[in-house]
Parts: sequence; C-alpha cells; structure tokens
Amino acid sequence: MIANPLSRALAGVLTRVWWSPRRDALAGLLLPLSGLYAAVTAVRRMAYRIGVVSPYRAPVPVVVVGNLIVGGAGKTPSVIAIVQWLLRHGHHPGVISRGFGRDSDAPARVTAGSRPADVGDEPLLIHLRTGVPVMVARARSAAAKALLAEDERIDVLVADDGLQHLALARDVEVVVFDRRGAGNGLLLPAGP
Repeated sequence: MIANPLSRALAGVLTRVWWSPRRDALAGLLLPLSGLYAAVTAVRRMAYRIGVVSPYRAPVPVVVVGNLIVGGAGKTPSVIAIVQWLLRHGHHPGVISRGFGRDSDAPARVTAGSRPADVGDEPLLIHLRTGVPVMVARARSAAAKALLAEDERIDVLVADDGLQHLALARDVEVVVFDRRGAGNGLLLPAGP
C-alpha cells in the first residue's frame, strides 16, 4: 500500500521539523499555510466570542482537558486523575470524548464490553480505569446532551481532548504539556 509508507514518511519529516531545537527551512516554507490556519481559527473563535455562533452550555460545570500541540501530551492520564479527584470529593462526573478512530459519528455509551473500534481506545481506557459514565460522539455537545439525558446523577462533565471544540461552552480549561513543550513554537503545518 503506497499511502501508508508515504504517510509514515511525511509524518517523520514533519516530526523532525516540529521538534527541532531550531527552525528548519521546511518550517519556513510552510509558514504561509500556518498564517492561513491562524486566520481561519481566529475568525472561528471570533464568531463564538461575538455570538454569531452560540456554544451549547451544559446544565452542569464542564472541565475541558486538552493540549496545544499535535499528538499525545498526557491528556488521557490527566482526565483519569481529574475524574478520580472529583470522585474522591463526592462528585458524580461523566466523561465526554470524540472517540478518535471509531467507525461512527453518532453518540455511543462506553461500557466495559465496548470495542475500541466502536468507542475509541482512550474513552474505553478512561471508563475501565474510573468506572464513570463515558459517552463519545463526533460533536462533544452531542455527547454531553446524550450522557446527561441518560444519567441525571452527573454533576460535572470532563471533556477529553476538547480544547479546540468551541461548540461546547466550558467552565474550566486544563492545558496539558509534556516535556516537549510547544516544539518549534509555530502553528500547523509549520509547527505542532
């Protein structure tokens, strides 16, 4: 399969560029695309900020856990730790996630018998480690609505990897970084 080796090669090149201690020439060539990305995301954020688009506001507090870089930075262990802390302090949290890698976009409840292809591997891990209700959907707001409709005991929602998902209003944002920091400090695609 040509796409797979090509994708791996491209990922390898971008990884080298993104995590290089100094700015690479390829990063410089990609800067115009990064400017376009910055402009599009700024317009999107402004649309939410001035009320052109309204986010869904859940009837319970929402804690969003995310990172500013591409790839893993420890979000899942952070979500698990936050959920365990909430449980220890008498709360009834629920977790919502996109469920990357799943076959459907529709809301799906995560159970101990769920298959990763149906709910995503990280939401399944979160459910198995914490035992709390977990709902996945392409739109975090759809996951929140579905989970709250199923379980009225939930008094706080923790959104896994929802920092850029502006359609869901949040009360707290937790930004996770790992030892790599922000890489070369540039926006996609010139940086991570």
